[in-house]
Amino acid sequence: MSKAPPYWIKAKKYLSKKDIIMKKLIHKYSDKNLTTRKNVFFSLCKSIIGQQISVAAANSVFNKFNLLCNFKIKPEIVNKLNRPQLRKCGLSRQKINGIKDLAKKYLDKTFNPRIIKKMNDEEAIIYLSELKQIGRWSAEMILLFTYNRPNIWPVQDIGLLRAISNNYNQKYLPPNSYVQKLKKKFSPYCSVATWYLWRSIDNEPIQY
Repeated sequence: MSKAPPYWIKAKKYLSKKDIIMKKLIHKYSDKNLTTRKNVFFSLCKSIIGQQISVAAANSVFNKFNLLCNFKIKPEIVNKLNRPQLRKCGLSRQKINGIKDLAKKYLDKTFNPRIIKKMNDEEAIIYLSELKQIGRWSAEMILLFTYNRPNIWPVQDIGLLRAISNNYNQKYLPPNSYVQKLKKKFSPYCSVATWYLWRSIDNEPIQY
């Protein structure tokens, strides 16, 4: 099992005390934990590729993209790929624009992932959202999985909303007031609660 974020054990104890359902989930899925890839460019590419398609389709397209990059997904390599090559991977025009723009901004340093560490969550979401094809949900995934921010609660995420409905006997979609109530209860460790709720509907941990 990969190394957990430094707050993980403390967060599990905190959430277990705050919520009986979360306590059961933490006990049931004790085999793994949130990890980080520590590669923002890789994660942003994967996030763009995975938008608005099924997990299986996203994996298929990403594997082709990864192969095209010779398993080295770096700005210098992606910048040299042409559009017909990317289309053959199954990427739409918008996603190609997003990935090419991302590589360009990395290379000309108009996007600097290092400064994100100095930002609070909302500032970082706004900064990431300035990239093409990166909206709030994608930015939250980057903060959660790449930066391991402890208090991300992605209310636009369908998986999270479905897991809340399943575990807390709520209709689907659960009322926003209830989702916000859980956010208040789980803070400052919403990321950990999100991860366990995801595990409850998908036995294989998600990784961006």
